Parts: sequence; structure tokens; C-alpha cells
Amino acid sequence: MPMTEQATGAHHPQPRARTGGSPSAAVEHLTGAQSLIRSLEEVGADTVFGLPGGCILPAYDPLMDSTRVRHVLVRHEQGAGHAATGYAQATGKVGVCIVTSGPGATNLVTPIADAAMDSVPMVAITGQVASAAIGTDAFQEADICGITMPITKHNFLVTRAEDIAHTIAEAFHIASTGRPGPVLVDIAKDALQSKTTFSWPPQMDLPGYRPVTKPHAKQIREAAKLITQAKRPVLYVGGGVMKAGATAELKVLAELTGAPVTTTLMALGSFPDSHPQHVGMPGMHGAVTAVTALQKADLIVALGARFDDRVTGKLDSFAPYAKIVHADIDPAEIGKNRAADVPIVGDAREVIADLVQAVQAEHTEGNTGDYAAWWKDLNRWRDTYPVGYDLPDDGSLSPQQVIERIGELAPEGTIFAAGVGQHQMWASHFIKYEQPATWLNSGGAGTMGYAVPAAMGAKAGMPDRTVWAIDGDGCFQMTNQELTTCALNNIPIKVAIINNGALGMVRQWQTLFYNQRYSNTVLHSGADTDGNAAKGTRVPDFVKLSEAMGCYAIRCEDPADLDKVIAEANSINDRPVVVDFIVHEDAMVWPMVAAGTSNDEVMAARGVRPDFGDNEDD
Repeated sequence: MPMTEQATGAHHPQPRARTGGSPSAAVEHLTGAQSLIRSLEEVGADTVFGLPGGCILPAYDPLMDSTRVRHVLVRHEQGAGHAATGYAQATGKVGVCIVTSGPGATNLVTPIADAAMDSVPMVAITGQVASAAIGTDAFQEADICGITMPITKHNFLVTRAEDIAHTIAEAFHIASTGRPGPVLVDIAKDALQSKTTFSWPPQMDLPGYRPVTKPHAKQIREAAKLITQAKRPVLYVGGGVMKAGATAELKVLAELTGAPVTTTLMALGSFPDSHPQHVGMPGMHGAVTAVTALQKADLIVALGARFDDRVTGKLDSFAPYAKIVHADIDPAEIGKNRAADVPIVGDAREVIADLVQAVQAEHTEGNTGDYAAWWKDLNRWRDTYPVGYDLPDDGSLSPQQVIERIGELAPEGTIFAAGVGQHQMWASHFIKYEQPATWLNSGGAGTMGYAVPAAMGAKAGMPDRTVWAIDGDGCFQMTNQELTTCALNNIPIKVAIINNGALGMVRQWQTLFYNQRYSNTVLHSGADTDGNAAKGTRVPDFVKLSEAMGCYAIRCEDPADLDKVIAEANSINDRPVVVDFIVHEDAMVWPMVAAGTSNDEVMAARGVRPDFGDNEDD
């Protein structure tokens, strides 16, 4: 069956008459394993993250001789996958991970799902048992193509050496074009061991794969008319704008229209936080102004965003007054959650560039939007309900203050990777993102354990940039073994552990919705009968643990030491640095829209429901 833009599933390459590219290409006689490594070199994969094992072992022999591909030996396959994602998000290139069959491959399932949810270009290469043994439940066999079919953009099972080169070329093309995403290439061990010929470039054969990048001119004109006719428009910007490299075009469009801009969790940095038209991040823990702007809007222009549940809240009450212009490169996203009045299929960069021209044409004809009353409302909400926090009464460290100061003291261009939970939300609010690709996080999947390996991948790809991982003590305990990888491979990331002794976001929900019954959310030993962590317990001791893995480690408990400790961490660049920040355990993330409720129910703080006045409900 021809493959469409979002087709998934195992593709078994068929015999073909020609595997080479141009007739003049030099033909070499190699093993399938050598062909794999040569193919990785030719597609520009300069860094791969992996862990060898029996079925992939033939590929590791020629990898040892490669001068163009750096292999980073991880401590767990999940780390390889998240590192490939972090590398891709920071550099814009395709991230690559390589592992063996069976449990090696299944340990990649989480990072593959994570990359699929966040549209990250990644190629995962897995070893497979010999082709004759496939389907026999052989030792360390797993049907990884079947397992990952729902979470890959496409996947391939390769059983012949002559198919390796063109399959790798196709995998990188699929991963990086259209809506980016993960592609899996599963290679049987005998295909790696067999002899074949190699020439480059190979002939790719992808019938039906034709991503639409150029938007339809009529739809662009309709969108421009709606923008100039609207009274309360909002530019709702998603991660697709970042993936398309469309941030410069976005700034031109925003300033041309004068409309407010809200950037999702995956789009932070695509429009400068400091820009006066930026009204914040929308969603469950979004800024009150951003959440309310979408609710009160009469036009939402969605650019590379997918109306996911964390942004919309209760879907049938989301943005009740708004017409929808929805632009996305993936036609499956348009109308999936919210019907679009003007659907636009295309690459965000081309869509926004064409929108700029169309809006300019409207202006030339005298059609300009008047948003003065809209901005009066927006500015009042922004002044009345800013995102903020209170310092703890007991003089302990505020987690929000820790994260805010890390952002303020970080060198320009610092890349921040966050785990998932309270610290992720605080990092999204209290660090200012002025540049694209400086904020990496697991948005769609919400993967605990993402931060440390993703930071490692980002630092490997951008070695001249400072990289901070903002992690929680729960997340950190899932993948901290990759600090060993960082120490041994000269990847000096910095890690801030926001240590409140609990699974913080789960604890917050237990506080708000479960009558403060803290069932299994305390991480330190010695919890009292109320579920509170006993003071002074250090199990594990993150400083000792980090030092044992080759890191420089510091603990910070006193607000008076905060700036000094952060400055010390920033000054050390010859090894990984870990700072264990002991913070107040009851700090909460606000604003908040409770799960399953309408965005109209947004709470600015605990017990504080914003008052927008009746005159704005027209």
C-alpha cells in the first residue's frame, strides 16, 4: 500500500533492480554492517547514542573505524533515545540512536513515543535476530516493528544487506520532512553480516509520500481577511513553528498584525518572552492572560499547534466565540479536535510568509484591524494576574526563586532541558526564553527521566553552549546514570535538582483533590504519619551519588547561598555539575485549570478566581 504522510508500520523492502544512485557512483564491496556505517556518514549523522549487544554487534565493528560518526556509549537504552531527541531539538538535525534486539529495542519504546508526540526527527536503529529465526521466539527477539507501529512515523524491517543503504536514506528523509517524527530501522543480524555492494546516493522509493508544504493561496487570502476583520484575534503558536524554522517570519507577522501571541509549552522561545505582544503560555498551567485571551477571542490563528487537551481544557467550552484558522503540515491534525473555519495545510514557514504578504495586501486596500479595545483588556489582565509566587514563611528555598535565578544568571544562549512536573511548569514560567531551541522538554508524553539524557544530547550537539537540566528529585532518579556517560565523554552539563522530597505535581493534586492524603508520593525515607518527608533525610544522597558518577556536586539549602552556588556551577565547565536544591515541599504551580474543567474555571492562585467583568462576555 502506498505510504502517506502519516503512514506507520513495518515496511519490508522489496527486491529492486537498482540500489545505487547515479550510474557514475563508485561501487564498493562491503558487509551490510559497513554499509550501515557508511550510510550514516553520508546522511550527516555526526553523533549517535547507543549500547551494543549481540544482534547489533556486527555494526559496532566498522563503527570503531569511523572518523565521521561519534558514538556515545550510554548506560541505558532509554538514555540513548532521549539523548537523540535532545540532540535533534537543540540542533535541528536528525537524532540517532542505535541499540540491540529484544530488551534493548523495547527500552527505546518510551523515547520513541516521546519523539512521536513532540514531532521530533529521530532515527532509531535496532538489531534483530537472524532473518531465519524471526518469528520463532528466538533469544532476545522482539517484534519491535509491531510494537512501535503506533508510535513511529514509519518503520522498516531489513533482512537483506543490499537494502540497508537506501533504507537509511529513506528513514532520514521521512524523519526530517513533512511533520517530523521518529523512524525505526530494524536490521536482521545476517543482513549486517552478509556481503553487498555500496554506492551513494542510493535511489529512494517512497511511493505516496508527498508532504504538502506550499499552502493554498485561496485559504491564505481567507485567513488574512479574517485577521483584519477580527476585533479580538490571537496567534496561537505551537511547536510546528519551531520545527519549520519559522520564528523570524512569525515575528514579522505578529508585528504586522499587532495581534497578541501565545506560545505553547513546545513553542517557548519561538517568539521572545520579552516582546510586548507576547501574552504568555496557554494551557492547564498557563498564564491567566493567555488562557483568557483564547477564551475571549473572536479569531484564533493556530500555527503548527494541535489543540491538545492541556491547552483547550474541556473541549466543548473552549474559545466559544472564536472562528478558527488552523495551519498545520499534517492534514490529520486539522479538524481533529476543533473544527477549522479556514483549514490550511502547509509548512509553517511558507504559511506564515504567505500570510504576511496577504495581510500586507489587505492593508494596502485599507483593511486594517482595530485591536485597541482588545489590548486594553489584555493589558488589564496581564497587570492584574501576573504569573508570580510567594516566598516560604519558614525561610526555606522557594523552588520558583531557584529556577528564576538560574535563568537570570545563565550565560546568554543557555539551553534548558526540563523533566516533567512542577519544576517543568516553573521553568516554563520563570525562565525567559528569547531564542528558539533553548527550551527542551517532554510536552506530549510527559516523560519523567527526560531531562538528564536530553541535556546530554543537546550538549553533545551544541558543545559551545551552556546546558542546564532542570529536574525534579523524582525524575532524576529515573535516568541519572547518564551522568556517568557525561563524565566519561566530556559532556559537561549542569543539573539542578529541585528537591522537595516528593513527587511534587502528584502531591499537589493530592493536596487539592484528595483531601491531603499523600499516598505514595513521598520519596525520602522516614515519612511521618501525615505523609510529610522527615527533615534531614537524604536517601539517596544526591551529592554523594553524583560525585560517585564523576560529577562536581553541591547542595544548597539557604536562600542566602543561592546566587553564590549558581555562579559556582556556571564557572565549572570541565565536568558535569549537579546542584541539589532543597526546596519547600508545599510549593504549588499556579495558575491552574483543573483537569476536565473549562478554561473559564482558571484559578490564578489557590482560592483566587479571576474576575473579568460582565462587559467582556459579549
